[in-house]
Amino acid sequence: MKIKKQLTTSQIIIIGFAAAILVGAVLLCLPFATSDGEGAPFADALFTATSACCVTGLVVHDTATYWSGFGQAVILLMIQIGGMGIVTLAVAITSLSGKKISLRQRATMQEAISAHQVGGIVRLTGFILKLTAIFELAGAVVMSPVFIREFGVGRGIWYSVFHSVSAFCNAGFDLMGVNSPYSSLTGFARSPIINIAVMALIVIGGIGFLTWEDIGTNKLHIKKYRMQTKVILVTSSLLIILPAVCFFFFEFGDLPIGDRIWASVFQSVTARTAGFNTVDLTLMSGAGLAVMILLMLVGGSPGSTAGGFKTTTLAVMISTSLSVFRNREHTHFFGRRIGEDTVRQAGSILTMYLGLFIGGGCIISRVEALPLGACLFETASAVGTVGLTLGITPTLGHLSRAILILLMYFGRVGGLTIIFAALSGKKNSPATLPQEKLTVG
Repeated sequence: MKIKKQLTTSQIIIIGFAAAILVGAVLLCLPFATSDGEGAPFADALFTATSACCVTGLVVHDTATYWSGFGQAVILLMIQIGGMGIVTLAVAITSLSGKKISLRQRATMQEAISAHQVGGIVRLTGFILKLTAIFELAGAVVMSPVFIREFGVGRGIWYSVFHSVSAFCNAGFDLMGVNSPYSSLTGFARSPIINIAVMALIVIGGIGFLTWEDIGTNKLHIKKYRMQTKVILVTSSLLIILPAVCFFFFEFGDLPIGDRIWASVFQSVTARTAGFNTVDLTLMSGAGLAVMILLMLVGGSPGSTAGGFKTTTLAVMISTSLSVFRNREHTHFFGRRIGEDTVRQAGSILTMYLGLFIGGGCIISRVEALPLGACLFETASAVGTVGLTLGITPTLGHLSRAILILLMYFGRVGGLTIIFAALSGKKNSPATLPQEKLTVG
């Protein structure tokens, strides 16, 4: 008799994202999804749906001019689903329908949002929905006067909602192509309202729902915060401040001081998986682009709307290195020791992301005969689910686009989730191999 094998939580997550992407691609193929009424080719629709559901922002067609209102609405829905997570929405719908949330569903939700425990998952789901609605509505209200003045009432409100959701979900999709194709927010580089609103939404969405839950519980009593919350806040702050200072002194030298401050801070924030830009990135120096690549690879924090290999992974690797330099046995933060399994996972994740980033960039460079630097920028943007580009995305062939699709999917779902799903059912051998010293350095 055959025993029916149940899907693991990791498999449920990756299948859920894949299903959402396919549904979105089919909807974008419909004739009324494009402005010309002919519908998009499936390859283009699949790329756009993947980019939206994986909250990346890389596009092969200008969002404002190529897609109709229906197409833009589908993209926005995909962004919202991808930002909050398939499992989060499924649990929320089940809960609202009055059905009981099973232990299996709670365990899947726990893994999807990197929660510390199964208990309180339903309450946490409600908190996520409430927080998302509050911040996205607030962002739309703040930006609406600027967009209404620029585009009229109807379109201005739509633009406010679209960009608020896109920013909070760290997606980077924009509708500014009506002014100039693929221009992103360069037309609003001097607008304090748009700069502040978009940056605030990016940061709020990027530090994670669990962080906000901890802050909401303990308010300003920082000593009561969980160790993870402290690590996320410190690491995220440094990853904004240090690159912004670097950009201010070494980039955008042709801008007035005030504009240079806005440009420096905005590019530092947006490179962390958001994908908007207020300056022409092709005018940045090689060193500046290298800093952008590093920021894109890092991404957001666990349980957030952002992708990448997470701020906590970077923090663990840096702290581990410092422990080795100081000849200390363990990695630690704020008086707490980090387990060896966490250190091994962080090292594995970093290795995987670097391998995908470099390997994908080299293949695209070879296939498309493009400079390696531009291709590495593209693959860092894809695997970090950022969406920034030096303008080569629409010109890429099918193989290169397929590579970017896989990188975006991998970056949003998560490296360990995919590996655990692939290796589920395989048992570790109880045998321990003999140990022998290996010199490194």
